[in-house]
Amino acid sequence: MIRVKRIYESLAPSPDDGRRILVDRLWPRGVSRHEAMLDEWMKDISPSSELRRWFGHDPARWQEFKKRYRQELEGKQPLFEKLKNEAEQGNITLLYAARDTQHNNAVALKEFLTEAGSSGAARRSRPRE
Repeated sequence: MIRVKRIYESLAPSPDDGRRILVDRLWPRGVSRHEAMLDEWMKDISPSSELRRWFGHDPARWQEFKKRYRQELEGKQPLFEKLKNEAEQGNITLLYAARDTQHNNAVALKEFLTEAGSSGAARRSRPRE
């Protein structure tokens, strides 16, 4: 299972969190590394600084942001596969710092991972000819 949580609201891990992975390029302001209780910080899987600035968490740009972010992820396939494999092994929680809980890179990343996982499951479940 893949969960998405805002780091400021989730400093204390939940038993259901599994691996806690920060997926932001920038470290969250006001949160110490000790307080964050992370298993990993995958800043390189986050959107580029240019894309992040262009998006600016503007809901009107959400669909285009997801399209551009997906294109960037194609160049980060090993990191994407690592996250996908971790999600297949157990629970992971993607942590982010943005105020907008519906339009942020962690939400988009979860969507991409879920799609990749379900399409992989569909391929695995097909009978061989």
